[in-house]
Amino acid sequence: MNYRHAFHAGNHADVFKHIVLTRLIALMSRKEQPLAYLDTHAGIGLYDLQGDQATRTGEWIEGIGRLWDADDVPEMAAGYIDAIRQMNRKTGELRYYPGSPELARRLTREQDRVLLNEKHPEDGALLKDNMKYDRRVAVHLGEGWHVPRALLPVHEKRAVMLIDPPFEQLDEMKRCSVALKETIARMRQTVAAIWYPIKDQRALKRFYQELAETGAPKLLRVELFVHPLDTPNSLNGSGLAIANPPWGLEEELRELMPWLAKKLGQTQGDWKMDWLIAE
Repeated sequence: MNYRHAFHAGNHADVFKHIVLTRLIALMSRKEQPLAYLDTHAGIGLYDLQGDQATRTGEWIEGIGRLWDADDVPEMAAGYIDAIRQMNRKTGELRYYPGSPELARRLTREQDRVLLNEKHPEDGALLKDNMKYDRRVAVHLGEGWHVPRALLPVHEKRAVMLIDPPFEQLDEMKRCSVALKETIARMRQTVAAIWYPIKDQRALKRFYQELAETGAPKLLRVELFVHPLDTPNSLNGSGLAIANPPWGLEEELRELMPWLAKKLGQTQGDWKMDWLIAE
């Protein structure tokens, strides 16, 4: 458990993942009925971009740093940008960045619950401290892969789950597909989003096949590229596989992704979207 997300907070992968997450929550919130948000590998929830870890890599500069002063932010990204501006409202300068738990906490409603899990003992303690003032939030300190079995089904009957492991181990793509299969088996209607890095094309090909065999009612794949796929030793982009995407998401992403690719592309900017499991 050497991975610490603070080194990568606010980079291009975070921006992509978090904007889509805000849209999932917004679209699910169109109905008044409560929902539960679940996060299998939550991290600490809040990051200081001027802290030691973030400044050592500076990855956020090519991520949220490119969007902070943009004057062409589309409506679909406004909720994400507004949440970050609220976190930095005292100075108006970009310093603090929300992880997925903090975004979910800010964007869910009074009737909703936020269920977070973090295995790393230090990060788990920090996550608990960062979330302690919100009674809707429960923090679990366990194995992220056990979350579907431990927490589903939820009594709200509606759930959004983010599966976002560090991908330190070679078997984590396989574990993602197993977690999705367990999620669908325990609560078929769950909106489950798996974030994954785009590096090894052979590993990704196996991963796509495993995802297609999970039994999800439908599964949307959307990917953002910041480098050509054959760029060696690089995070060339990232993807989200989204089971049961809410109505309207696909249309929104077709409008949003070209803008993101233009803003976040480094040696190139591109994107693609298709269905791994069609309805």
